[in-house]
Amino acid sequence: MASSGFVQAAMLLLAVQLFCLRAADAEETGTVIPAESRPCVDCHAFEFMQRALQDLKKTAFNLDARTETLVLRAERRALCDCMPTNSLR
Repeated sequence: MASSGFVQAAMLLLAVQLFCLRAADAEETGTVIPAESRPCVDCHAFEFMQRALQDLKKTAFNLDARTETLVLRAERRALCDCMPTNSLR
C-alpha cells in the first residue's frame, strides 16, 4: 500500500493543478478572439523573418559601404606613400 504521505502529496499536487487551470480559465474569459480574426502562427513567423531579412540587408549595406570607405582610404594612403611629398603640391 502507498504511504499516507505519498497520498497527501499527490492530492496536494492535484489540488494545485486544478486551481491553476481554473485561474487560467478565469483570465481568458472576455478576451477570447475568434480564430478567423487572429493572424496565424505562420503569418507571425513570416513577418518576423521579413523584418530579420530587412535588418540583414541593412547591415550588409552598411558593411559594404564601410568596406568601400576603408579600401579607398587604404588606396589613398598607398598612393601617397608611393609619391614623393613635393610632387603632391
